[in-house]
Amino acid sequence: MTETETIAYDVVVLGAGPVGENVADRTRAAGLTTAVVESELVGGECSYWACMPSKALLRPVIAQADARRLPGLRQAVQGPLDADAVLAHRNYYTSDWHDDGQVRWLEGIGADLYRGHGRLTGPRTVAVGDKILTARHAVAVCTGSRAVLPDLPGLAEVKPWTSREATSAQSVPGRLVVVGGGVVATEMATAWQALGSRVTLLVRGKGLLNRMEPFAGELVAEALTEAGADVRTGTSVKSVTRSDGTVVVVTDAGDRIEADEILFATGRAPRTDDIGLETVGLEPGSWLSVDDSLRVTGSEWLYAVGDVNHRALLTHQGKYQARIAGAAIAARASGVPEPESGPWGAHAATADHHAVPQVVFTDPEAAAVGLSLAEAEQAGHRVRAVDVDLSSVAGAGLYADGYKGRARMVVDLEEEILRGVTFVGPGVGELIHSATVAVAGQVPVARLWHAVPSYPTISEVWLRLLEAFRDS
Repeated sequence: MTETETIAYDVVVLGAGPVGENVADRTRAAGLTTAVVESELVGGECSYWACMPSKALLRPVIAQADARRLPGLRQAVQGPLDADAVLAHRNYYTSDWHDDGQVRWLEGIGADLYRGHGRLTGPRTVAVGDKILTARHAVAVCTGSRAVLPDLPGLAEVKPWTSREATSAQSVPGRLVVVGGGVVATEMATAWQALGSRVTLLVRGKGLLNRMEPFAGELVAEALTEAGADVRTGTSVKSVTRSDGTVVVVTDAGDRIEADEILFATGRAPRTDDIGLETVGLEPGSWLSVDDSLRVTGSEWLYAVGDVNHRALLTHQGKYQARIAGAAIAARASGVPEPESGPWGAHAATADHHAVPQVVFTDPEAAAVGLSLAEAEQAGHRVRAVDVDLSSVAGAGLYADGYKGRARMVVDLEEEILRGVTFVGPGVGELIHSATVAVAGQVPVARLWHAVPSYPTISEVWLRLLEAFRDS
């Protein structure tokens, strides 16, 4: 019989993805002993099945699309992508699904790694294997989220792709059905279409990327269609079967679609169903409600950081929360009963409410921060939106022949600051941080006139947006 060993730490972190790693980094920097528990690969979803592999797949796609828009280069890149080389490039960025480098980093900051499934067994206590880890100050749940599959009869036998299979597949399916209209669906449709799949995109709603300004989804849908994808909006899946390797999809309109694989990108659920939440009075499988220091509502010691709190399901936002949570844990451990909790303070994840940035790496790229026009109006702000055709900017014309894109700035008319900014077009992902600074910094519109964009760059769109606001 194995004897149970109890080991005490200042902090115990459940989950060694980017969020858990950043919590551990901050608590270790504050001198707190920290244990990290991980049941899969250190580095988490982002490193092996999400951000890194998806962007490694998409980068050659976008580079080729950009090159095809330039005279002198267009004819040189007319052939198909080397799919094997692209997949090998993706494998390199996932370290072939080995986590040795991430483990070395974790050991380098002085955190102790425990491999296995960690479960809360009561207040400040986590069991993993034959060990019981106790936390003097905090337990941080950083277990992330998982893909959700719809309730369709026989779907398990079809063996559908989720985001994990879509980013890790080792060969290109001849025909791929993608179900969904969000970020994963549009990015994976973009990647696999360019790699040689015949993609059919089935979207239940009226358009793509419905959390962004409507024109973002419209431009992405137009580009996917031009690339050869079959984009069908207002379409739901009624049934899915697989026979002799072929997937057969029947839609609510009665259409029959055959494919080699089907990807469902239709939502996420928290990975909290089997981590012992019931032992501390919480509902297993639930999203965890937190305050701005990321401490679980009603608790003095339990934190929920990243996807599990459902505030902003983005890796960079989870890492931001982790830095805030780590600082708050350290402050409370040092005897500060109420850390800096005011908006934009050192221990308050304020950007979650006001300045969440996101880039969708489709062709064209879609990037946004803050509130859309509809969201700002729903929140009760008196706002005005100003739009600019990005092709009117000299830098855009130099970037690509026939450049298509659009920018929107949502201005609060009472406070004269920006509530949100959206860019859609080739290369706009690198513009979004300037918008994030403006929104998070609540920079007055009058001061933005003094932030002079370099000529001729696409960032000159800032001047065009300010002119449009002034003249509207």
